[in-house]
Amino acid sequence: MPRARGARSILAGAFETNYGEAPASGFRQLPFATSGLSQDVPLLESELLGFGRDPLAPIPDVETTDGPIVIPIDAENLGLWLKATFGDPVTSGAGPYTHVFSSGGWELPSLALEVGMPDAPTFSMFEGVKVDSFRFQKQRGGQLQATVELIAQGETPNAATQAGSLTSYALKRFGQRQGTLTREGAAIGNIVSASFNYANNLDRIDTLRNDGKIEGIDEALAACTGEIVVRFANSALLNQAKAGTPSAFTYGFTNGTESVVFSVPKVYLPVPRRSIEGPGGIQATFAWQAAQDDAAAPMVTATLINSVESY
Repeated sequence: MPRARGARSILAGAFETNYGEAPASGFRQLPFATSGLSQDVPLLESELLGFGRDPLAPIPDVETTDGPIVIPIDAENLGLWLKATFGDPVTSGAGPYTHVFSSGGWELPSLALEVGMPDAPTFSMFEGVKVDSFRFQKQRGGQLQATVELIAQGETPNAATQAGSLTSYALKRFGQRQGTLTREGAAIGNIVSASFNYANNLDRIDTLRNDGKIEGIDEALAACTGEIVVRFANSALLNQAKAGTPSAFTYGFTNGTESVVFSVPKVYLPVPRRSIEGPGGIQATFAWQAAQDDAAAPMVTATLINSVESY
């Protein structure tokens, strides 16, 4: 009897027309490294007395369906996740195409995601999936990946795929060495590592239902934060932190004519500790926070340039 193996697993996704209703077609196979998206149904132990020392049978509680998926940051598949994170982009150009995703939208699209393990066989369809947060780490080496935290309305297990015939985008990965980090348009020197985290801070709507699922998911106040770890070589970032003034930061990756740039026009820096822990170099960690630029400008924009005509 075959056993389920990660190498044989398949992730397929499509945007829903109606929240919580998986579409009948239009699914794409999506590259991923790990998936923690799953359903959890805890058991409530019996509290009843008078039946002896051994407890009565437990009953199932309400279900919780969420978890992270780790994806590669690439030129084409990334657009689907950015749409789920920020909403529909504004697209221009005639090939290559420029897709601009902006924060601040009042309502985000929902996905149907199927995680398939054909050896079992088990094909779990997750309906009403929304992106709670999107984060990645920039460092000197290693694979460039993003972690997408998801919240779903529920999971429907099936013995066969419900996604139908799959299409796919081309896999064109960006690498860590192709990345840049700028402040006010100029590269920041002596960076050891940097992180970026955008959170939608989704609010689950827990209502009384006989199926244990949530009613829906509302978008709450968003947040964009990150960390920059630098070798302490000059006082540019420290002076900005002490002055309490914001500056514009960008995290970008470019591969030929294709690129993705996360622009944060108003970043505030804290004054960090600068501990001397030995004879080596001294490092400082700036845990930054972003805010909206003004009433008309978003807190974050992600600009993706590729050969995909639309998302």
